[in-house]
Amino acid sequence: MEIESFRALLTEQGQALLAELREFTADQELALATRLRREYPAELVRAAFEQARLRQRAEAKFGADAREMYFTQHGVEQATRRSVAEWRAGRFAALGVGRLADLCCGIGGDAVALARAGIAVLAVDRDELTCEVARANAAALGVAELVEVRCADVADVDTDGFDAVFTDPARRTSRGRVFDPEAYSPPLSWAVEAARRTPFGALKVAPGIPHELVPEGAEAEWVSDRGEVKEAVLWFGTAAAEPYRATLLPGPHSLAGGALPDPPVGPVGRYLYEPDGAVIRGRMVAEVVESTNGRLIDPMIAYVTSDELRPTPYAHAYELTDVLPYNVKKLKALVKERRIGTVVIKKRGASVVPEELRRQLKPAGPNAVTVIVARTAAGPVMMLGQPAGLAM
Repeated sequence: MEIESFRALLTEQGQALLAELREFTADQELALATRLRREYPAELVRAAFEQARLRQRAEAKFGADAREMYFTQHGVEQATRRSVAEWRAGRFAALGVGRLADLCCGIGGDAVALARAGIAVLAVDRDELTCEVARANAAALGVAELVEVRCADVADVDTDGFDAVFTDPARRTSRGRVFDPEAYSPPLSWAVEAARRTPFGALKVAPGIPHELVPEGAEAEWVSDRGEVKEAVLWFGTAAAEPYRATLLPGPHSLAGGALPDPPVGPVGRYLYEPDGAVIRGRMVAEVVESTNGRLIDPMIAYVTSDELRPTPYAHAYELTDVLPYNVKKLKALVKERRIGTVVIKKRGASVVPEELRRQLKPAGPNAVTVIVARTAAGPVMMLGQPAGLAM
């Protein structure tokens, strides 16, 4: 989208057109576009349809806010999910941050969440259109008085006098995702120094960042939303007692750890716990083992087993009915014998393709089962059971 086209959407005529497209569906597009081009300039209609489609896509991240917000294609893909941005803003507010520099602000999702938490934000991005969108979003969501948007290179921004800096470097290029943190824009090393120049700092990184790249003195936090790991953040100035944190949304549930010794390994018990992805990324499976009085089924597999059922928000629990050596023929016979029509297949450390295994099983019947195939210290096994209903 050209910046002139975007600015036209903010006019009275553009707003009227967007209002007409608020509830449109794909099957209506051709007829609706034909009618609207008789009333509005063709370029404005094109821009409005693009914005309406982006708003519909963005509802998964922003909920009802998406209907009032503005987006670019890149912005929808890269913006922080509202629930995650609100959690981070809450952490900053709890630290006493009153004024923050949001570097590489994108379309302003984090800036809005920070402002809603009562924090004054300087939102900086070097792309002129992105800055226009961020400014429009702050106005549309009623926080313009707390958000100053500046179009500049983040390296040129003086952060003296700010309580905190938050940096969200670009981790994609025209060729795809960037895996080397020093190839971020700006690079990881620059962003770390920026975070350390204010009392508090946070730096968004890819969830797969190697632990050895976590800087000395930083707290690394992995955040998942409804079971899906969304991001990792390096925090500075929090004086965290533990090096790692896993935060699960909604909730929130936040687990600090990372310093426990390697947990014990033993035979599969009555219950199996599947830790959340943020817990696994943060290497805090040992904390789940400790809280469930359990053990690992294999030293390299993130499945925890226990003879006790203990509620924990950090893992999904399954009550097992069968633990057998992995054998497709035997599993197929059990599925047929028990009239199982719904099979949920999970696997770790095993060369199993769930879709292919499900086809081999030919499930049919009124009952359901969860089948977990995994490597164990005693060899590959298949564990059959049901969710224990204690995952939170």
